Amino acid sequence: MSNLSPAPARQTGWAAIKQTWSDPQRWITTLMAAGPSLVFVAVNAMTSLYPAIFAAAGTAIAGLLYRLVRRQSARSAVIGLLVVAVCATVAMITGQARGFFLVPALIPFAGFLICLTTIVARRPFTGLLLNRVTGGPVDWYRNRELRRVHLATTVAAMAINVVNAVVQVVFYGRGDTVVLAVAHSVVTPAFVTLIAVTIVVARRTVARQRRVPASAPGQS
Repeated sequence: MSNLSPAPARQTGWAAIKQTWSDPQRWITTLMAAGPSLVFVAVNAMTSLYPAIFAAAGTAIAGLLYRLVRRQSARSAVIGLLVVAVCATVAMITGQARGFFLVPALIPFAGFLICLTTIVARRPFTGLLLNRVTGGPVDWYRNRELRRVHLATTVAAMAINVVNAVVQVVFYGRGDTVVLAVAHSVVTPAFVTLIAVTIVVARRTVARQRRVPASAPGQS
């Protein structure tokens, strides 16, 4: 989140996407996040479950060391390492390779419920998450235009979670760890892209409203 560079008020959503993914470090971070799952699947296909678990753990540890050596924030790498530890534990308990993806398979359901709850509460999730980053007012949820922006992007987040949930359920049931690993790898870039677009559109909305009289419509 904080790694996203500030976007000019007139920047388009497409320009924000290109700017976000033109940063090589973004790709490295994405690959490090996907690495443990992909390595797990590859090693499991070549050997067996336990070597795959150790290989995934080693990949996660390597990602953490990479960040520490470069003196970057290690928070996401630590979280990733903890997730791998949980996934590995589940895989060992179940004795199945697909068990490695059981916890990630549950995440989209939680994400969907969180987004839905914030919409019902008239505080769309992307607004709660990104309002400070976009420079919006404290009572952004009372601003009709801003609330519409965050409602639309929160619905988009829900859609990503729904698609991800369907893929996870179907292919977890089939035990297809290759598809599960690919799905796990694709979700992060999808959300990073959505965040970039949300920031740009929300900032443009805020900038436009600051150029008009305070009495102009837009508040609910």
